[in-house]
Amino acid sequence: MKNVVITGSTRGIGLSMAREFLRAGCNVTLSGRHEVLPEAAHSALSSFEGKYIYVPCNVQEKVNLQKLWDVSFTQWDRIDIWINNAGQNTPYMFLWETDESYTENTVKTNIMGVIYGSQVAAAGMLKQGYGAIYSMEGLGSNNMIQPKTILYGTTKHALTYFMKGLARELEGTGVIAGRLSPGMMLTDFITKTPDGEQSEVISDEKFRKLFNILADKPETVAKFFIPRIINNTKNGVQIAWLTNRKAAWRFMTAGLRKDRLI
Repeated sequence: MKNVVITGSTRGIGLSMAREFLRAGCNVTLSGRHEVLPEAAHSALSSFEGKYIYVPCNVQEKVNLQKLWDVSFTQWDRIDIWINNAGQNTPYMFLWETDESYTENTVKTNIMGVIYGSQVAAAGMLKQGYGAIYSMEGLGSNNMIQPKTILYGTTKHALTYFMKGLARELEGTGVIAGRLSPGMMLTDFITKTPDGEQSEVISDEKFRKLFNILADKPETVAKFFIPRIINNTKNGVQIAWLTNRKAAWRFMTAGLRKDRLI
């Protein structure tokens, strides 16, 4: 049985991973910016009472992440897996049109949040002598450039470099670091702006076509991730759902598929 902490886990892939870890018999700490766990997330986990806790956490502040570790460690006695999943997107617009607040929140959450979370988790795991730290890759991690999303892509590109470097620094310590590569998923990151409005990307026909070929629901990706995370002992690993081979196959069979996500 593993004890798991997931940042940004009140919805989307974070919540789906939490549910799969719980199904696998793990204890889980969920976190997010809400003071209490949202009702929708609570309902999704209703059959796992006593196996999870919720800790409010703004990953832009290191003190919050330290509290997340401390509360989780007190609850579970150890932390085996820490996942930096919290992320922030920007409205679908050119860089020079993007408001300063969106820019700042995206950089602070996607870069500083991962750095702070990794610092806290690495320090704690080195003391206990073991553990695994993972961070969520995304558009930009593979050098793909999608206009009107380059700020988000830049943060994910930086995340990949950072996690590779962290794995190098942790070599031989008993603590490992890795990356989770989910590909495209049907979450609020795609369908909504940071303010909760419908994203303009939904009306982009070219993007819709690409998304319907390559994307999956977060539940599907989580079911793939969790057993591999639990069983992984390799440092520097990338656990990837949408591989190049899988993407190529989907393009070749796109005309035969009837399912559409957006």
